[in-house]
Amino acid sequence: MMDVIVRNNVKIIGKGDQTIIFAHGFGCDQNMWRFITPAFEENFQIILFDYVGSGKSDLSAYKSEKYNTLHGYVQDLLDIIEFFNLNEIIFVGHSISSMIGMLASIKRPEYFKKLVMIGPSPCYLNDGAYQGGFELSDITELLDMMEMNFSGWASYLAPIAMKNPEVPRLSQELEQTFIAANPVIAREFAEVTFLSDYRDDLVKATVPSLIMQCSDDSIVPIEIGEFLHIHLKNSTLILMEAKGHYPHISHPEETIRCIKGFL
Repeated sequence: MMDVIVRNNVKIIGKGDQTIIFAHGFGCDQNMWRFITPAFEENFQIILFDYVGSGKSDLSAYKSEKYNTLHGYVQDLLDIIEFFNLNEIIFVGHSISSMIGMLASIKRPEYFKKLVMIGPSPCYLNDGAYQGGFELSDITELLDMMEMNFSGWASYLAPIAMKNPEVPRLSQELEQTFIAANPVIAREFAEVTFLSDYRDDLVKATVPSLIMQCSDDSIVPIEIGEFLHIHLKNSTLILMEAKGHYPHISHPEETIRCIKGFL
C-alpha cells in the first residue's frame, strides 16, 4: 500500500486519547480547519488530511477511474484510519465529506463513534418534491464554466458559496483555494459531488450523527437538514445562525460550540 501519509498529506496535532478526523469539502484543503482545531487540541488527537487532488496531496495518486464516485475517497479515508489503527473516532466532515464519512461508517461502523456533518447534502439535484438546490442545467453550466474558464468559475462561485459579503476577504480566500486546485481534477471532483445521490444510503447509517445546517446556505437549502434528520436514525439537527456554506471559516465560534455541545 502506498504511503497514505504522503498521498493524503496527513498531519497529526493535539493531545488526547480520543481521535477526531477533520475532512474538508470540495475545492478546499485541510487549511480550512485552522480556526476550529485550536479549540480541540488540548483534549483530542486531531488528524487532518487532503483528499487526493486537493491541497498538498500527491497528485500522481489521482486516477479518474478510482475517483469517479465517492467510494474512491471513502477508501482513502478508511486507509488513513487503518494506517493508524484507529477505532471509535469522531469524524467531522464539511459538505460532501459528510457523505464520504457516512459511507465509510456504513462500511466499517466500528471505526466511528460519532459523525459531525457541516452543511451536508445527500443529493444536490432537484428531483420532484425533493429540492436539492440545483437543476441539472445549473450543474452542467457550472462544469462547463470550470472547463472553459477555471479562474472565472472560482471568482463567480466563491462569494455565492461563502455568502458573507460584509467580510470580503473570506470570499477572496475561498477563491484562492479554488484556483490553487488542479483544474482537471477539480472538475471531476465537482461532477462526482454535484451529481451524486446517496439518499438511499441514509437508512444504512447507524453511527450517531450531528447535522449542522446553516440558516442561509446557497449550496444546501434549509430543507435538506430536515430531510437528513428524518432519514438518518440517531441524528441530531442544529439550525445554525451562520450564513453561507463555510461556517467553520465565517462563524468559527458558533461552529465550535455546536460540535462541543454534541460531543
